[in-house]
Amino acid sequence: MRTSFAATPLASIAHIEMGQSPDSSTVLAGDHRGVPFLQGNAEFGIAYPTPRFTCMAPLKMCRAGDILMSVRAPVGAMNIADRDYCIGRGLAAIRVVGMSPTLAAHVVSTAIPALRQVAQGTTFEAISKTDLASVVVMIPPQEDREPLWRVLDTLDTTIRQTEAIIEKLKQVKQGLLHDLLTRGIDTNGELRPPQSEAPHLYKDSPLGWIPVEWRVDLLDEVAMRGSGHTPSKSVPSYWNGGVRWVSLADSHRLDQIYIDTTDKEISDLGIANSSAVKHPAGTVILSRDAGVGKSAVLNTEMAVSQHFIAWRCGEDLANLYLYFKLQHMKPSFESIALGSTVKTIGLDFFRKLRIPVPDRVEQDKCVEIMLAIESDVRRNETELGKLRLVKYGLMDDLLTGRVRVTPLLNATP
Repeated sequence: MRTSFAATPLASIAHIEMGQSPDSSTVLAGDHRGVPFLQGNAEFGIAYPTPRFTCMAPLKMCRAGDILMSVRAPVGAMNIADRDYCIGRGLAAIRVVGMSPTLAAHVVSTAIPALRQVAQGTTFEAISKTDLASVVVMIPPQEDREPLWRVLDTLDTTIRQTEAIIEKLKQVKQGLLHDLLTRGIDTNGELRPPQSEAPHLYKDSPLGWIPVEWRVDLLDEVAMRGSGHTPSKSVPSYWNGGVRWVSLADSHRLDQIYIDTTDKEISDLGIANSSAVKHPAGTVILSRDAGVGKSAVLNTEMAVSQHFIAWRCGEDLANLYLYFKLQHMKPSFESIALGSTVKTIGLDFFRKLRIPVPDRVEQDKCVEIMLAIESDVRRNETELGKLRLVKYGLMDDLLTGRVRVTPLLNATP
């Protein structure tokens, strides 16, 4: 007779060790003395942590194979300990008996939504040992554990491999972006050699060495700059009128080349009674406040809030080339942002902003190359999203016992 999954408090199957911060004088950065020390989830990786500190006098330790869980915001982030660590008060170590670490982590992860609900009811969003000990998890019967581990581990391996591919592509993208926007493409369609190898191909400029064919222009000379505004929120008729309006609430939609949708809409009446304007499709926008340096190209007519700069490119500047140039400049935007509470870049900066400008043929070649690698990144990110959905669906079925794993495996050709 097949046994069933059992709803069990976590404390019944696991030893729980709450972390404790050691004396700061015993913690060393970048040192090989002492025990590797994890302060919290900031050191978490895809599956295993990467410590940045060691501790000479550890107070609380985890063992290799323990589940490491963040018990302070964000509650529920998890890794598996690949060795013994000293753990700080932001972490708990969970040692489940009778299960592989990866299967145990999957089982415990099903309790994260309940733990987050508890955490949200506290002042500093945290959970205690009592919260962890009392949370109920579904324990698979012994005969299901090994096949469950095999199914979920295979899926996890595929997910990690896809994540690694994406990370590698992003690194290649950043390197290529730098090369294309500082060296460009020659008439043969090849990257120019660096200035150090072919100085005759470059000239000095106010922006440093640039190819001799390029020029330096004020951005305002090759694109029409505009901005936006927020209609009065006390007038309902100014809002929800069908005009898409980019605001800081849309930060998560930026840096993906095009922006199609917005969190909020305004009305034509709101535009008529404010300094907001409609910018045509193809306009390049940049956040100059919170999320400073994020950019996008409008895929349709939209208005923007006062937190954004907008450029309508002229004949000498391709809008996608400007987008990639702004992406390349993002670190510098972040470094010059001023203000302690909300970082911002003043309008005077953009009035004086100069950029190197190749001819349009070269711009288009650079854009074509960048779009190809962006397409590779997006394709793999889409695949990763599908894999994660499959995993969540399987976990919901298999780790509750709703679908038993052994018949499922037997039915697989």
